[in-house]
Amino acid sequence: MSDRINDKKAMTSMLLFLVGLIAGSTPVLADQNYSQQVFFVNSLSPGDYFYSSGHATAPSSLKLVGDKLPIETSTFISGPNALELQWESTPQGGWEAALHLYQWRNRYVDFPGDNLYMWLYTPNGMSAKYLPRIVLQDTERNFTQPLELSGFSPDLKASRWTRIRIPLDRFVTASLHPFHPHQTNTLVFLQGAADGTLHTVFIDDIRIEKDASLAQPKLPIVQQVRAEGYERHIDISWKPVQNPYFDQYVIYRSIQGGTFRPIGVQRPGVNRYTDFLGDPHITVSYKVSVRTSTLRESLLSAAATASTHPMSDDELMTMVQEASFRYYWEGAEPHSGMTRENMPGDDDIIATGASGFGIMALIVGADRGFITRQQAIDRLLRITAFLETADRYHGAWPHFLSGSTGHRLPVFGMFDNGADLVETSFLMEGLLSARQYFKGNSTSEKELYARITDLWQGVDWNWFRATPRRDALYWHWSPEYSWHIANRLTGWNEVMITYLEAIASPTHPIPASDYYSGWVGEGIGNHYANGKSYYGITLSVGGGTGGPLFFTDYSFMGYDPHGRRDKFADYYENNRDQSLINQAYCIQDPHNWKGYGANTWGLTAVDGPGGYVPYEPTLDLDDGTIAPTGAISAFAYTPERSMLALKHFYRDLGAQVWGIYGFRDAFNLQENWYSGITMGLNQAPMAVMIENYRTGLVWRSFMANPEIKHMLTEVDFRPSKP
Repeated sequence: MSDRINDKKAMTSMLLFLVGLIAGSTPVLADQNYSQQVFFVNSLSPGDYFYSSGHATAPSSLKLVGDKLPIETSTFISGPNALELQWESTPQGGWEAALHLYQWRNRYVDFPGDNLYMWLYTPNGMSAKYLPRIVLQDTERNFTQPLELSGFSPDLKASRWTRIRIPLDRFVTASLHPFHPHQTNTLVFLQGAADGTLHTVFIDDIRIEKDASLAQPKLPIVQQVRAEGYERHIDISWKPVQNPYFDQYVIYRSIQGGTFRPIGVQRPGVNRYTDFLGDPHITVSYKVSVRTSTLRESLLSAAATASTHPMSDDELMTMVQEASFRYYWEGAEPHSGMTRENMPGDDDIIATGASGFGIMALIVGADRGFITRQQAIDRLLRITAFLETADRYHGAWPHFLSGSTGHRLPVFGMFDNGADLVETSFLMEGLLSARQYFKGNSTSEKELYARITDLWQGVDWNWFRATPRRDALYWHWSPEYSWHIANRLTGWNEVMITYLEAIASPTHPIPASDYYSGWVGEGIGNHYANGKSYYGITLSVGGGTGGPLFFTDYSFMGYDPHGRRDKFADYYENNRDQSLINQAYCIQDPHNWKGYGANTWGLTAVDGPGGYVPYEPTLDLDDGTIAPTGAISAFAYTPERSMLALKHFYRDLGAQVWGIYGFRDAFNLQENWYSGITMGLNQAPMAVMIENYRTGLVWRSFMANPEIKHMLTEVDFRPSKP
């Protein structure tokens, strides 16, 4: 199948591009240069910069908050803050302060620029000879000899920002192996001249980039700036500026008619900014400009004004849904229309399962009026046209695809480079929901229905029963490495939907008996049933306290567990109980983490301060990291408790936790850490499960597929209650 599909790609490439141009609200490219130029712009964490560390040996001193550098909030280049470096150097002492690159998921460290740039500011002026020295370290921990900053900086004038430039070729390795400047991931300031005097320098907008061209055209004025007020924040948006010569949008704010002052920046390719004010009764105006990294700036735009106002519970839920929906509408990969794995991140990596979730978010967006029904259909036609020609293996797509080519991307390693049946089932969950929701008589709706049906019928589920026993499904298959990963799909986890769809398939079904031999794992020693009580709550199925909360979302965004059970559980009740246990654990807070309680819960798989962890309510898999998607996506099961979390996350923590796509991916109050990325897997469940609580919309759409009704009979799901 793959060879036949690949032959069609060249013919459809231009068509897809043209469809992308004419479809409503075409998503823009989130400029990849951001991750290939920027080392530090600002800190999400209040008080100190999480990705820093420092140490001083007496009698020298270095100002630290804990072991991290403090931030400065009144004077900056790229708002809303800068780094503060305050030291005293003595002959008998020493100090060093390290800035570590934030290496978010799929960030490839390869700075193409030739110079290290940074802006310096001192309140009282300072001779350059008293500036510290600097050392660089690369991703392989190779480091350089110290350089004197005084060799690259003039004397600093009082209360004035100065930009310094250090050619990377001036850094010479001091380690065993060569230093690779383009893979720099740590910048260390260390004691220079020991003058015994207290010095303060603010540092901001650190970049590795090429010299700016002298022949740059005039920067255009930003157009169509809009401001929309919510309860505690204002959402500012504008028309994209199509100009390759600027590095930042700059957002200016005027409070109650006062002077316009810069408050923050946004990277090219993202045309929205969130200003969290915290006050539900305030009127604010905004202007936006574009500027280069050398601070050559356009004129300010026309002003846009909005006011915050108290909001009802229903309005707050809609606010969260719309913001989460924007990740899939405005942030989609432009050629395919599909969902990026994370933003910021690699612009070209699209995630198959997250795209399925995004399709369900589009349904919510169309039904709530965030976009028109036809806009959603046009986007889905683009997505399905892309999927028809993308790499497939026995009808199943890879976990990750290139948005520009449709070819597989082995993001998780050499062996995971082929079919991913679980991600395919998440994608199909969204497509089948859309097939029924957009089932109308218009030409475009009929075309969409036919395309989805063809994609659905093309998945050879039965082929993924890999072993001679043929009693279970297997997750991965590679055209080069066959069943090397050999991951048998056995619950309790997120893959129930894979079995349900495989049994429901009209063309390549598996026997319903595999639900019990495979998913439930009967006969292989798997303890699927639970029956134990945690915090006074009995859990029917699942290991221990049930696992991460995404187990209760991924399979159940489309599949409605209400009122039916197999011989082990009513899965609506089990998902509710798992959510209640999650909250109860956070109330008890056995680690005594900062912030945990009835309104701060939601342990689920997410990238935390140290990377990916499948967080769950156990001592071993809990480090204080909360993912808002955990509690908010439980709305369908625990609406009162989820609303408590929503209000607390937004009203009390919103300055750090709320962004342009709604709630940020995760936060850890114990570590004063806030995620700088948004994940495709985590925004849609909030929009969809809130909607399922409110109206049951996506549940109804998915369950309306006739193949699903047939599957329920085959598996012998029965009513939970008379």
